[in-house]
Amino acid sequence: MGYIQDTIFAPSTAIGGAIAVIRISGPKAGDAEMLLERSVTDKPGRLLFTRLKSGTEVIDDVMAVYFRGPHSYTGEDMMEINCHGGPQTVQRTLQLLSSCGFRPAEGGEFTRRAFLNGKMDLSQAEAVMDIITADAEKSRKIALEQLHGSVSRAVHSAEQVLLDALAAMDAAIDYPEEVEEDCMEELPHQIADAKRVLCDLIANGRAGRVLRDGARVVILGKPNVGKSSILNAFSGRDRAIVTAIAGTTRDVLDEKVVFDGVPIRLIDTAGIHGTDNEIEQIGIDRAMGEVERADVILAVHDCSQPLSEEDLELIETAKNSGREWILVGNKCDLPHVPDPGTLYVSAKTGEGLEQLKKEITERVIPGETEDLCITNERHLLALENALAAVNAAGEGTEIDCIATDIRTALHHLGSITGSDVDADVIDRIFEKFCVGK
Repeated sequence: MGYIQDTIFAPSTAIGGAIAVIRISGPKAGDAEMLLERSVTDKPGRLLFTRLKSGTEVIDDVMAVYFRGPHSYTGEDMMEINCHGGPQTVQRTLQLLSSCGFRPAEGGEFTRRAFLNGKMDLSQAEAVMDIITADAEKSRKIALEQLHGSVSRAVHSAEQVLLDALAAMDAAIDYPEEVEEDCMEELPHQIADAKRVLCDLIANGRAGRVLRDGARVVILGKPNVGKSSILNAFSGRDRAIVTAIAGTTRDVLDEKVVFDGVPIRLIDTAGIHGTDNEIEQIGIDRAMGEVERADVILAVHDCSQPLSEEDLELIETAKNSGREWILVGNKCDLPHVPDPGTLYVSAKTGEGLEQLKKEITERVIPGETEDLCITNERHLLALENALAAVNAAGEGTEIDCIATDIRTALHHLGSITGSDVDADVIDRIFEKFCVGK
């Protein structure tokens, strides 16, 4: 962690806007005021008007604020300079900061320093990036709760159960005659409690994952039933080419939309049917591969026509996929015979599309989203690994081996918050961050 002795700088806003925010962090951050017309370090936390200068030359009128560590985002001394956002002004400002002996920050280095200085744990640091990339309202709200510690609190509740069990086992190992019998009698109940907490968190994570990554909704059907028209209607633009020619869509199309604050990834697929065309067959194979990755399948048919053998086969595919699925009858603006098990829509007129949106959202996230806190795939995998270790502990008979399994579970939980995590995991997380954050 020697690099943390450096003082770093970077723009935290896109260059070219009205205002650019330049961040400086490190033990010599206060030295940046040598570039300012007035002192700001004597009034920490106050945003002050001043001028940025190079010698006697005025570069820009700016606002500047100084934060004395540990009362800052990174936990170090920090300064922020708000200058005009034109490229020439920003570049000149950055050059001046470099001349002070500061170095350009790496991607995510400000947040990484906040983590290393104990201002936030690893799950909160990841939430910072999730807030930046959130493309739906509920995704943003969940990420903000994670930044405020919702994941940390959930993980600590699981850790506490395991730590209580481990403390009892350590005592039993040190004083076997006095406490081992009581410990082994209580242990099955503690392991059962740990399993329950972990299973609840895993179920929470499987439901919450879609708020971070978007639910995969696969539109499945034979050619010319209106799959691409449904995609276009939901996206509000001609994302997919629509013609009366069967087999127009030959590859998978992926479109991001938002339904009731929930991010959705609509997957339009090639029409499923028997074909000797090699290119069409590749598209069909890819469509079937998407079924395996789907959160929800829309089994679409043309309700103005009787169900064909191909329609029935596709409905069976959806039914037997193990995924949530909805039977959708498109072209309901044409004469048709209603069936109570079908949700009828018209991609042409828009009829039924709002109801379909609602149905998709309910299948993706049943109930309220306020209780969801686990949305990160890394966290979910760590919880699953922790559960596997607890299950192994429950099958053990030797107290030393059981204690080892409990410690393994605690290691996996610690990897979520960063209390017990490998350096390469930290590197992989922060390399995804943008410069300036």
